[in-house]
Amino acid sequence: MCDLHDPSDHHHEAHAAAADGLSRRRIMQLLGAAGITTAAVAASADPAMAAASDDAAGLLAEGAAYAPPKGLARDSAAKRTALDWIGRNSGRINGLNDEIWEHAELSLREWNSSLAQADFLRRAGFEVEFGTAGFPTAFTATFTRGKGGPTLGFSGEYDALPGLSQNKGVGEHDPKEYVHDPFAPGYGPGHGCGHCALGTAAAAAAAAVAEAARRHKLDVTVKFFGSTAEEQLIGKTYAVSQGVYDGLDAFLDWHPSTGNATGWGTSNAMTAVTFTFLGVAGHGGTPLGNKSALDAAVMMATMSEFLREESMGPSARLHWVINNGGDIPNVTPEIAEISYYVREGSVERVTSLLDKVIAVSEAAATASRTTVQHKITSACWNQLPSKAFAELMYDNMVAIGPPKFSDDAQKLAKGLQKSLGLPELGLHAEIAELTPPNPVFLGGGSTDVADISWQVPTVSMGAALAPVGGKMHTWSTASCAGSAPAHASIQAAARYLAATAVDLLVRPELLRGIKEEFETRRAKVEWKTALPEGYEPPMYEPPAWFLKKTGQSWPPENITWPPRRIVSKEKFSSLGPALPAQT
Repeated sequence: MCDLHDPSDHHHEAHAAAADGLSRRRIMQLLGAAGITTAAVAASADPAMAAASDDAAGLLAEGAAYAPPKGLARDSAAKRTALDWIGRNSGRINGLNDEIWEHAELSLREWNSSLAQADFLRRAGFEVEFGTAGFPTAFTATFTRGKGGPTLGFSGEYDALPGLSQNKGVGEHDPKEYVHDPFAPGYGPGHGCGHCALGTAAAAAAAAVAEAARRHKLDVTVKFFGSTAEEQLIGKTYAVSQGVYDGLDAFLDWHPSTGNATGWGTSNAMTAVTFTFLGVAGHGGTPLGNKSALDAAVMMATMSEFLREESMGPSARLHWVINNGGDIPNVTPEIAEISYYVREGSVERVTSLLDKVIAVSEAAATASRTTVQHKITSACWNQLPSKAFAELMYDNMVAIGPPKFSDDAQKLAKGLQKSLGLPELGLHAEIAELTPPNPVFLGGGSTDVADISWQVPTVSMGAALAPVGGKMHTWSTASCAGSAPAHASIQAAARYLAATAVDLLVRPELLRGIKEEFETRRAKVEWKTALPEGYEPPMYEPPAWFLKKTGQSWPPENITWPPRRIVSKEKFSSLGPALPAQT
């Protein structure tokens, strides 16, 4: 959003023009003046982008004229029970966050983190089953009361990011885990996207709704989806393709952010792809005839930069990292890998840009005399928004109020801002105004929640955890995620989610309206997974103790194990006939 998903950041960016009083017509004129014709950016030209626009749902509203409806979020005994449960259990909730923060486990390997979250829900009366969609660290927790009630889903994540280790509550860069290597020093993993808080608040909200249903005899099924590998957009996209999220009536999602906001903007579709170049190793001191796979990766990276001016629209994003570039300068790298995230406004637009990136890889291989192969590791759609759902969430956020940050939390935030050269404004302590999305989508992050949003009405919300002006995916966010800012953010986010869910139970007409909008938006679009045919998700073999504790066996049926080895069979490059001896 996360990674790739940060709904409140998207909200602020997407609505900036509207907030400045620019009309739809003026925005289109400005884009035209920049050399982009209105026809090129019209959402109606792309079915998936059109469905995400307000035009598709008959919800046109000029930014200056829009006022969010009031009175959607109503007090009820069930809501008070849910909110009280969160307050009474605040210590245990914050303790779960801190435990997952300490583990700081990377995608697909969240052994301890997933167990901690599952145990929390078991104690709240949920039945837990591990191995969702074949992923060892994914689980589904279910609570059912009565018959015939709606099925509400909550989204949980718990993976950390590599290289973002940071001591909690420290206002300057101070890695908790420093990896000593005289040739390649680095840092350990850390929760620089705040997924420890994300999963914790969502689990608390699910448990609170279950408690309200028990106490007030509300018919409902609450499902909590513990999802792996959000940072690579792997867990949910594949699970959706396997029908894991079928049968839901509504889905509630949130993400730590730098602000407190919700909205009904969309996100970028994305394909993640890794290119592997294979050459021939040899001594760096006698390089003639060697084939450097690293040369190929560097050429690809350089050439792909030339796509930006003429081959990428305003909603496109293209970024890369060389995963493997060799080990030591005096061995010509025989294998090199470079990974790309290719983002655009829809799956079809991603495919168009991806084709160009693949062509660049082939050109790099030809020029370097290496061979290249590529593998798509994940792919997701753009998000299908819900205006009615966002309005209900917003009304609850306003009624509950912003996170209650302590003086220590604000002090830490200002210290971090000082370290990063940002204005010392502290943490966002108000609810951002709800405004319509920019009528012209200009791109942004991606989320694997997007694929869920095409199956079931989905709302996304952000609560402030990181300092104003800061960013996710930083060590500074990791500092906040394990300390006072996260604790306040979690308490607020859990309340926003639980209160909105309870409203759907006690006022079924709200859920009916949300579902009607959903059906209208997606009426002309047939969702089909963006993952390639025959896709097998990447996985790591779990430790034996984890398999035993979760009742799983290895490998799952949906993957080939052990995976196919990638081994170079390339030959040295010919230099032509030998030169005659010089006299």
